[in-house]
Amino acid sequence: MTRAVALSLTLFTGFTGLVYQVTWQKYLATLLGSHSEATAAVLGIFLGGLSVGYWLFGLVTKHRVERVAPSGAPTRLLLTYGAIEAAIGIYALLFPMLFRAAHAFSSVLPDGHAGLGFLFDVLLSALLIGPPAVMMGATIPILTQALSRSLSDATRFHAFVYGLNTIGAFAGALAAGFYLIPRLGLDGSLVAMGFVNLLAGACYAALHSVSREPGLPADLEGQDHTIGEARPYLVAALLIGFAMMTLETTLIRLAGLSFGSSQFTFSMVVAAFVLCIAIGALVVSAFSRIARSVLLIDLWGLVLLLMGLYFLLPQAPYWVHVLRSAFSEYDAAFYAYYVAGFLLLLLVIGLPVLLSGAALPLIFHHLRTEFGALGSLAGRLYCWNTVGSLIGALLGGYAMFFWFDLHEIYRFVVAAVVGSASLLTASASKRKKLAVAMATTTLAMLIFFPPWSSNILQSGLFRESEHPPDIYDGYRNYVERYIAPYDRNVLSYEDDPSTSVAVRSYIEADGRESRSIIVNGKSDSNTTRDIVTLNLLSTLPALLADRVERAFVVGWGTGVTVGELARINGVKEIVVAEISSGVIEADAFFEVFNRNAMKQPNVSVMRSDAYRALSRAKQRFDLIISEPSNPWVTGVEMLYSEEFLTLARERLGDGGVFAQWFHTYETDNASLQLVLRTFDRVFEHTSVWQATSLDLIILGFRNIGPAVDYHRLVERSHSPKFQPSLVRAGIDSPGELLAKELLPIGTWRAAGFEGPIHTLYRPLLNDAAGRAFFRRDTAILPFTGHGEAARVGAKNALLRRHFDFQGEHLGDNQRAAIVEQSCFQSRGYCVTLVADWMRENPESEAFDRARASAHAWFERHRPEDDAVSVLESLSGLFDQTSSVTALTTPETAWELTELYADFYYHAAPFDPAALEHAWSNCRERSKTREQCRSEVSPDSAKAVDLLREGDRSIEDYIERCMEQRFEGPKCREGALEARKVLAGDTTKVRRLSARD
Repeated sequence: MTRAVALSLTLFTGFTGLVYQVTWQKYLATLLGSHSEATAAVLGIFLGGLSVGYWLFGLVTKHRVERVAPSGAPTRLLLTYGAIEAAIGIYALLFPMLFRAAHAFSSVLPDGHAGLGFLFDVLLSALLIGPPAVMMGATIPILTQALSRSLSDATRFHAFVYGLNTIGAFAGALAAGFYLIPRLGLDGSLVAMGFVNLLAGACYAALHSVSREPGLPADLEGQDHTIGEARPYLVAALLIGFAMMTLETTLIRLAGLSFGSSQFTFSMVVAAFVLCIAIGALVVSAFSRIARSVLLIDLWGLVLLLMGLYFLLPQAPYWVHVLRSAFSEYDAAFYAYYVAGFLLLLLVIGLPVLLSGAALPLIFHHLRTEFGALGSLAGRLYCWNTVGSLIGALLGGYAMFFWFDLHEIYRFVVAAVVGSASLLTASASKRKKLAVAMATTTLAMLIFFPPWSSNILQSGLFRESEHPPDIYDGYRNYVERYIAPYDRNVLSYEDDPSTSVAVRSYIEADGRESRSIIVNGKSDSNTTRDIVTLNLLSTLPALLADRVERAFVVGWGTGVTVGELARINGVKEIVVAEISSGVIEADAFFEVFNRNAMKQPNVSVMRSDAYRALSRAKQRFDLIISEPSNPWVTGVEMLYSEEFLTLARERLGDGGVFAQWFHTYETDNASLQLVLRTFDRVFEHTSVWQATSLDLIILGFRNIGPAVDYHRLVERSHSPKFQPSLVRAGIDSPGELLAKELLPIGTWRAAGFEGPIHTLYRPLLNDAAGRAFFRRDTAILPFTGHGEAARVGAKNALLRRHFDFQGEHLGDNQRAAIVEQSCFQSRGYCVTLVADWMRENPESEAFDRARASAHAWFERHRPEDDAVSVLESLSGLFDQTSSVTALTTPETAWELTELYADFYYHAAPFDPAALEHAWSNCRERSKTREQCRSEVSPDSAKAVDLLREGDRSIEDYIERCMEQRFEGPKCREGALEARKVLAGDTTKVRRLSARD
């Protein structure tokens, strides 16, 4: 019974161990950065600590056994192990405090040489996670010795300890990525796991106190192996550790190219890998007698399976694409999809990884010779294996990517397993020539294997939402029809330590060449479709900053943003932090598009994580421009955190501007609002601009002065310093530029949106963004046309100032150009501008052109609407005396309310009294509120439910039911609560909105 309970507890300690590893990786990314060197360093420290722990606690068990053997007294190993687990738990509870102290200590040290600074932080990291990692190494040696009763069952119980502990790690990998960290944050996850370890420690101590641990057996059966005889097996364990860690790294990269490089993909691959290793160990535990040949069969079988997988793995993007086609784009399908993906992974890699998991228990079985040395043997064996894993993390997971691509690194995996199998074949069977022949033949075959197709690997099929009808006709057919015809478009492909980078070229419909930088299968920048965004990311903040002398840019991409910035007269220094060496090397293909930006004398590029690079920067910058990848990509979420934004604000000089790119495609309203709430928490003065219909530019200002200086902005836009850049972005006048302002400065803060924010220690964004990416959502900015937000927006809207200042001098052609420019926006504010223009009863060719642009917008974005009717209704919302609102029915009042929320534009604000007038007419015509409600549809009833005489009804209604864009039932549920506090206290209503 004691052994069964002790074995069961290893499930929980394995669970906490994997959660610790994932959590510590995220902690230390804030100290070391999230680049490949930092990742390899953290994994190396963790694995190094484990290997030391295996060796150290193997010696502890041996010393303990030797000390009590003469008297036959109990070894008290369970009590010792309980104390170790409790110590791990206490350390986990203290870790957040220790980490913040170490981080503060690192930040106050002199910068000195960048390499030495990184080395010092690595040493700090080793001091932080090294001790608990060493203690975690106690599990296998101590429990193997404590739970084994004789040599005959030693292998079985050793495999039980290894397998069950690894099963727990499998559950921990899934829980950490899918639930614990998103729900509890880093600190909360550590605290929860700390209490689990404390409880486990108490249970082991209780087991010791209630169990009657027997002394050592008098007859220690077995034969002695010399260290020389054991060494081939230890080397084989090292090679297996190297191969499996390198294989795991390769599979994570392949899965990222197939599923997308999100935290969910990482957790899924690690969990599948760990589960298969655990099952392999548990299979060994099922046998009481094991033939000596089983180990060789296991290893050579692993070699054959890995060689077969060589031809299947590069097809992964296609097969995952087929899998994705079976699932809808709704929340309900999210977990089902990843469960199916997990099962697909098990189907592909399950058997070979299972065989690798069986290898160590089999080697242990072969080497066990003395009962009293079981813990020492287990410690030494797993120390060698973990050292191999450490080498695999540093070489196979990092260094080798500087010289080799994925398929070549996979060959090293196979070669390492061939080496271990050959070594043991020669040692166990004494047939060295046979072993050499088998190894030579296998490696010769491996050399002639064809390379993996880079075109299918970087195709980015995981982003495709539409699936061709013949998708199920097989891999070869799909490649021939949809991949092979574009082989010549791939100009470059490289796997670097951080990413897989490709360059693709296309010819657009107008005959222009378009080139894209593809990172981990996802296009991160394009020289035609993204050109306006790339241009405005440099030009817009430069126009609004006090001065433009020094700039810091996050991410190189195609280099177009840096190229535009470098050409602005007066820019003395541009520092670029780019995490991928592959992206930097790919710049040769973009020089013609970015005007040789990398060769400009005022541009310097460092291969570094942006967070670390900015935190180590000594000078202040006038501009900081952040254009990272999408936040669902692992590691990118750091650049949207409160801590990074605070760091950026501290590095801005007086009058400086921080510009942040964000997308509205493949994301949702919740993710967008989370980004804006976090941004607004740091920058008191914030505005939001739209570059294209799918790209936003969020601006944060160190000081408010330049941001609202309309005359200064117009003067600068006409100057030779900025005008050429604006023209290249398709902007010919100040009004066209100002039409891109969506939320004027101060509007978001005035709206008072409440809710959680995204921090490094409570990372919410990558989880929310990853789920939104799965759904293929599109985000829109929340409604801010009410209360204080509407007042501030109207006051600070630069385009409205432009209209007021220009007055009659603003000709119809200029006005039409502004409308046409705003029609590139997804929110359709050009429709609002045309509706406002209609009140003047214009009769000009320019107005007809503007109206045609508005109609074209409807065809693209809202084809179900009658453009003429909508324009007439919107025109009436500018004036409460309009005939549009004079004789409204409940249905038309509801339609006007929706239009009010959908098309409200701070540069041309509607009159809220016009909407109030419409609803008042509804009540007057229906005589009573109840009659009015009875005439409307159930969807419309939710509006009327919030209307009472004397209340700020329309503001409350829009805030609760339109701003959040809820489905009808949920909105009605919230309305019942809102009615209880509707006696004028809109603050409470706003809180209800944020909470729901």
